[in-house]
Amino acid sequence: MKILALDSSGLVASVAVVENDNLIAEYTMNHKKTHSQTLVPMLDEIRNMIELDMATIDAIAVAAGPGSFTGLRIGSATAKGLGLALNKPLISVPTVDGLAYNLYGSDKVICPLMDARRNQVYTGLYEFVSISEKNTFEMKHIVEQCAVDIQEIVDKINELGREVIFLGDGVAVFAEKLANMINVPYSFAPACCNRQRAACVATLGQVYYEKGMIQTAVEHAPDYLRLSQAERERAEAQKNA
Repeated sequence: MKILALDSSGLVASVAVVENDNLIAEYTMNHKKTHSQTLVPMLDEIRNMIELDMATIDAIAVAAGPGSFTGLRIGSATAKGLGLALNKPLISVPTVDGLAYNLYGSDKVICPLMDARRNQVYTGLYEFVSISEKNTFEMKHIVEQCAVDIQEIVDKINELGREVIFLGDGVAVFAEKLANMINVPYSFAPACCNRQRAACVATLGQVYYEKGMIQTAVEHAPDYLRLSQAERERAEAQKNA
C-alpha cells in the first residue's frame, strides 16, 4: 500500500510518501514561508526525486484539523484536488492524533499542545498499548482531541497522576505556565519529534485505511473544532446588538 500524506495544519508544512512499512520520502519545513508557497512545490520536489507515478498511490492522507484555519484549507484543498484528479480515496487524520503518533511506543501519557490563542490549546491525551500477538502498539485515546483552556487539560493530567510528555508548538508558549500548574513528572519531546510530520499522518492513515475509515474527495472537509476569529467576532457583535 502506498500513501501520500499532507500536513499543513500548523506552523509546519510536510509531505510524505509511505509504502507499506517504508518511508520513501518526506519533506518537512518550519521556516517563514506560507503553506500556499510551500506545500505544492514540496510535493512536486518529492514526486520528481523519487520518480513517483501518482497513479500508483492507493490513498491520500491529510491532517484534517484542528489547526490553522488557512493551513487546513490549503491542505484539504490540495488533497481534494489530487483525490478528484486521480480518483483516489482520502483519509482524514485528526491533527492532534497525528502529532501524538510522533511518540509511537512511549510508555508515558502523551499530550500534544497546539497554540490556539486566547490561552487555549488544541490538545488531547494518548497512550500506546502493546499488542503482543502482533508485536506492535495501538494508540488509545485517554482524552480525544479538543480545544480547551490550558488549565483544563493540565487538571486532567494531574487527575491521572501519571508521567506525561508534551510536544507541539504550544510547548514554547505555555512552558512557564505548565511548570507552575502541573503536579506530575513531565518532559518535553526533542526537536526531532516535537512537530507535525506527514510521515506520521501517512502511517496512522494506513491504520485507518485498513479499518475502512476512508472517504471520497467530495466528502472530505476540514474539522476546525471551533469557529474562526471572524465568525466569533460576528457572533459576539450580533449578541451585543
